[in-house]
Amino acid sequence: MRKTKIHGGFLLCFLMNLILNLEWSVPAWILLALHFWLKISIWWFAGALGLWIVLMLGQTIVIEWVNRSSEPTKPQENKNPYSVGQPRNKDGN
Repeated sequence: MRKTKIHGGFLLCFLMNLILNLEWSVPAWILLALHFWLKISIWWFAGALGLWIVLMLGQTIVIEWVNRSSEPTKPQENKNPYSVGQPRNKDGN
């Protein structure tokens, strides 16, 4: 897989992950609406929103770790004398 030359960094990846998974924060927003409607504690909203942020942070850390560990190995010197290859003729045989 081809890698880009632009390295966005962890914070940019985390912000993009938050934006792409915005629907996971819907329970927190429902709890905020219930706070204003039924007067439940605001801490339920803060806890749900904090849990969403922690989950997205964990997901971003895993994605960064997998991306870092997927670098291809460097080419090694061929030390096998039998795999050097035969000289080819002009017609490719």
